[in-house]
Amino acid sequence: MNPDTGPLGLTAARLERRGEASHSGDLVVRLQQGVDSLLRLQAPEGYWVGELEADSSLEADAIFLDHYLGTPDSERVRKLANCIREQQTATGGWSLYPGGPPNINATIKCYFGLRLAGVPESDPALLQAQHVALQLGGIEAANSFVRMSLCLFGQYDWKSVPALPPELMLLPSFAYINIYEVSSWSRTILVPLSIIYAFQPRRKPPAGVSLRPLLLPGSGRRSTRFTRFLPDAPLYSWKTLIHAADRTLSVLEQKRWTPLRKRALQRAEQWLLEHLEGSDGLGAIFPAMMNSLIALDCLGYDRQGPLFRRELNEFWRLAIEENDTVRMQPCLSPVWDTALALFIAAPTLGPEHPDLRRAAEWLLSKQILRPGDWVVKNPGARPGGWCFEFANAPYADVDDTAMVLLALSRARLPEATRQRLAISRGLEWVLSMQNSDGGWASFDKDNNKTLLCEVPYADHNAMLDPSAADITGRVLETLGALGYDAQFLPALRAIQFLRQQQESDGCWYGRWGVNYIYGTCFALRGLASIGVDMREGFCLRAAEWIRSCQNADGGWGESCDSYDNADLRGMGPSTAAQTAWALLGLFATGDFASESVTHGIRYLLERQQNGTWEDQFFTGTGFPRVFYLKYHLYSLYFPLLALTEYRNRSALSSPYQGLAEWRMAGRGEKG
Repeated sequence: MNPDTGPLGLTAARLERRGEASHSGDLVVRLQQGVDSLLRLQAPEGYWVGELEADSSLEADAIFLDHYLGTPDSERVRKLANCIREQQTATGGWSLYPGGPPNINATIKCYFGLRLAGVPESDPALLQAQHVALQLGGIEAANSFVRMSLCLFGQYDWKSVPALPPELMLLPSFAYINIYEVSSWSRTILVPLSIIYAFQPRRKPPAGVSLRPLLLPGSGRRSTRFTRFLPDAPLYSWKTLIHAADRTLSVLEQKRWTPLRKRALQRAEQWLLEHLEGSDGLGAIFPAMMNSLIALDCLGYDRQGPLFRRELNEFWRLAIEENDTVRMQPCLSPVWDTALALFIAAPTLGPEHPDLRRAAEWLLSKQILRPGDWVVKNPGARPGGWCFEFANAPYADVDDTAMVLLALSRARLPEATRQRLAISRGLEWVLSMQNSDGGWASFDKDNNKTLLCEVPYADHNAMLDPSAADITGRVLETLGALGYDAQFLPALRAIQFLRQQQESDGCWYGRWGVNYIYGTCFALRGLASIGVDMREGFCLRAAEWIRSCQNADGGWGESCDSYDNADLRGMGPSTAAQTAWALLGLFATGDFASESVTHGIRYLLERQQNGTWEDQFFTGTGFPRVFYLKYHLYSLYFPLLALTEYRNRSALSSPYQGLAEWRMAGRGEKG
């Protein structure tokens, strides 16, 4: 091997001859350093997992749980409180993402979390927070889930929250409204919460701890007049009917007229136990895990028993202790991280590199071959997908499965038959999950009944799992990598879906990343991979939109603010991850030489530090307008991918094609 090239195989001198002296040497060096940084982060078992960061309401919830269980770990609570304090904004509230406005839900949770941790009401930080909370509307302005959590400590009346009886579990799956018509993540939150609602537990907070300062005058009592809650709803409408039903259920609950309660609780308990099996906690996500612990406690499970201890240990596994703080992750992301790392490193290291083989073997071991909740709406399909976390058997998802298939298409394991069967079965499952509109969603098929967004506890803005442009683009990229083209019927339908979803200015909405830059990048990559002529007007319009958003420093950025105000799409301080997404979108349209690309590449090269990049802002999306994320390794993965594809731009083969032996088109596989 030439010592001047390393594994990258491209010398600075060769780049010089191509007329790119301005940053040719930097490109080789930065890529080498980035790949080295990536390999250093791999676990001995073969996987990667980066920190997943969210807002401070998670630390507050962790304090809630510790106090609810009655034996709070004082040192851990103190460190959780320290983390909350560090995230308070200069104006006194707490936001959902760095630089965001104060959020009423986060502010109320963090205020109460600090009070439970022993911070006095007279503390200047809490006085500031009290002022912000009242400005934002006080406790009554918080969403239903926040108010239910306050009921656990007697800070809000169970009679005044939306009715969530476990009898909902008795509705059959063929009913127009049932638990399988809501998104999988809401399902995992709502089922244990229905158990909690049935018992309506209450724990006494420490002496003197109260949220009365956050109540507006006259609030705290539920009005019997629907006009208070539905001032704009017509008298005869679905929304009015649903809220009337909620009020009726609440009255029946108060009068204890619940003849089906025992049967409903048995059904809910059975569902809970079935979904805890094969998972690192219910749904392997923070709020569902917390609710399941409280639900198990309500049902009388022994806190020292193996089930409860296991679930509690999984919950605290999400904690990261550092210096004098403890912060909570919403979940762990090893499958997603490993698939991205393998996919990005393979063009540089080669398909048989031992570290990448370990990663591919680890991914194969995580394929889910048992049915999950998705089977209710997709009963004819065989399982074969992957989840996001270490273990979450009921909830394989399309996005992770597509990303794993992309990664496996670039690796070569000794057992070729085993690898081919895994890829074939994963692809078969993904194709079976295509929605009626031609797109793909995350966890379920045709989960799009907008009527459910009108139920009172839908105010967390996450009731449905509709088709998304970014996931659809990734599936198209996967199909292209496995040898399919734009004439393949599922691809034709997906292309039509993307054309219909494109905004008038050329961009696409990003469901799982912030935001239009993310959506546009992965829509374009999918279209290019499947063989769409990228000179078509709608593709060029998207590229022009990307170029129009470039910042003066050469990078791209977009704030989470664009979810609340679409006029802010593509606007925000530059980040490494979003700059890489913009560049990858331009590359998909064949643009490797414009001034925008040159400046974007220079932005990435100049900002690498110690082999990686650091992004201050959140670029991941949990639930738009409600919950945002920072994937700590995004600022390494995507710049590396962009620089790699820029380096390989003159390669004869498409950057989207997987290895020839994994081409599924024409092999007779299902789909």
